[in-house]
Amino acid sequence: MALVPFPKKAPPAVRDDDLDSDRDRLDELEGEDASGGKMSFLEHLDELRRRIIYALGSVFAGFAISIFFVYDIFDFIYRPMQAMLPAGQQLIYTNPGEAFILLIKIALIAGLIIATPLVFTQVWLFIAPGLYVHEKKLAIPYVAMSSILFAGGAAFSHYVVFPITWRFFVSFDFASDILTFMPRVEPAFSMYLRLILACGITFQLPVLVLFLARLGLITPRFMIRNFKYAVLLIIIAAAVLSPDGSGVGLVAMGAPVVLLYIFSIGLAWVFGKKRTAESA
Repeated sequence: MALVPFPKKAPPAVRDDDLDSDRDRLDELEGEDASGGKMSFLEHLDELRRRIIYALGSVFAGFAISIFFVYDIFDFIYRPMQAMLPAGQQLIYTNPGEAFILLIKIALIAGLIIATPLVFTQVWLFIAPGLYVHEKKLAIPYVAMSSILFAGGAAFSHYVVFPITWRFFVSFDFASDILTFMPRVEPAFSMYLRLILACGITFQLPVLVLFLARLGLITPRFMIRNFKYAVLLIIIAAAVLSPDGSGVGLVAMGAPVVLLYIFSIGLAWVFGKKRTAESA
């Protein structure tokens, strides 16, 4: 009796996604072998110290550049404030060293804005060793987008949020012949600085959403489903970061962040990690 051989099963098809993930994993393993394995806790601390030193060095370099243009930057900040004051009034300072310290602070903040790309680069270099190869390719878009959005948030605060807030307080009529509004330069700059930093930080929302979406940690459906909670958190954050208690800064700061959240949903939809039918 002749034996009938069993039909051979065809090997399972290999998808391109599996090949890409295998290559990335092999690259990661080769990188670990070349560096002697994973970093220890002390090595992580040493790496963090190195990145902080480089970031501070970048800020100091920006400060050294800004100090030569500090009077121009001073006029850029305070001329709009002066223009919104009633006729005959001007900003004042009462302590002997107040104006000098103010110029140093202005140069330091300007140096921080100049060094923003280098600072974000150091942040990325610190977290990059824990990422896969295809995730490390996000470095250039991450640094560029973070820097542009921070500068955009600072510009939005300078031209929109702060003038609205400052004009509200300047135009507030106390209806009294006892009190006169004579704003000091230091509290005015503190309000200006808080709004600049708050808008610069909150404008990083699209970067955060894009990064998490690329890793597959959040999806557009999740963001849409939790939209009302996101708006509530944005209002709370704007109330905390806003330097005034009148609600003017809250509205001026919170409204664009809600629009950024909607824009971030679109980013997550276009650039987010695509789910396959099996994982779904």
